[in-house]
Amino acid sequence: MREFRMFKPRMIALAAALMVLPTLALMAPAAGQQKITIGVSLAQDDNPFYIAMLRGIRARAEELGWDVATVSANEDKLKQINGVQDLIARGVKGILISPIDAVGVNAAYDAAAAAKIPIVSVARGSASPNQTIHVAMDEKQIGRDIAEWTAKKLGGKGKVALLMGPSGAPTFRNLGDGYSEVMAKHPGIEIVSRADGPLTRERGVKQGEDVLVAHPDLAAIYAANDDVALGAMQAVNASNRKGKTLVTGMNGVPPALRAVKEENLAMTVELNPTEWGRLGVDVLASFLKGDKVDPRVFIKHVIIDNSNIDAKLPKT
Repeated sequence: MREFRMFKPRMIALAAALMVLPTLALMAPAAGQQKITIGVSLAQDDNPFYIAMLRGIRARAEELGWDVATVSANEDKLKQINGVQDLIARGVKGILISPIDAVGVNAAYDAAAAAKIPIVSVARGSASPNQTIHVAMDEKQIGRDIAEWTAKKLGGKGKVALLMGPSGAPTFRNLGDGYSEVMAKHPGIEIVSRADGPLTRERGVKQGEDVLVAHPDLAAIYAANDDVALGAMQAVNASNRKGKTLVTGMNGVPPALRAVKEENLAMTVELNPTEWGRLGVDVLASFLKGDKVDPRVFIKHVIIDNSNIDAKLPKT
């Protein structure tokens, strides 16, 4: 009888353990199941916009239990192609890419398609038929919105210079086309210069200086991104044109937000690169699950100027 009393608690404990096992089995990965790794190839490593985007990608991937493998490109097309091929060789399940050129890195998309790996463009897009999805901004509409804001500030008259992005990137061509479309409706506004180039502050300084020498009465400078805008802003301030020549940027990175607060930069467009990166991961996750995803998914944008800058600055 005593032996039975000792055995009974053991039976109860064993039964309880058996009840827990199915739950643990659901929580644990299946035997041999590998953790998902996605590859990331962004256009630049040191651009604040892409730094924030990668931060968003990593954060969302971690929430999903995914690993992230990155490769550097730094505006080198061949380096980006080789990097994507390296990611494919490492067996990633999907690739997020911001292509340096709409056509010049098509070999990267071809390689992904050949390996049956989805390749999702984020921010910049590709002309490749093998682009799986493009997580984009509404480029022409943003260009229109910047132009409308600028035309209103200028009172519908004045000389304007456009510091565009890389010539091979349709994103920046579309932005410029949207901008020019609106400015064409204002006969008092003249676009006196339109130059392509890399998205660097140094280039913004140089081309800003050049256009101010050619047109000392320049009313506004449109810049393709915040780095170029911050460089052009330096040129404007050095020429004692602060408050006389407006400079507009795009991306809403922290240095640009501070410049808007200090009334050095007239305006920027918030695209929230961190959320853009997170959205890229979510879109890729939906595709991998087999959900239907539109070929183009848009991120929201907000004009930031002195009317709403305080709400956009980081809280201290």
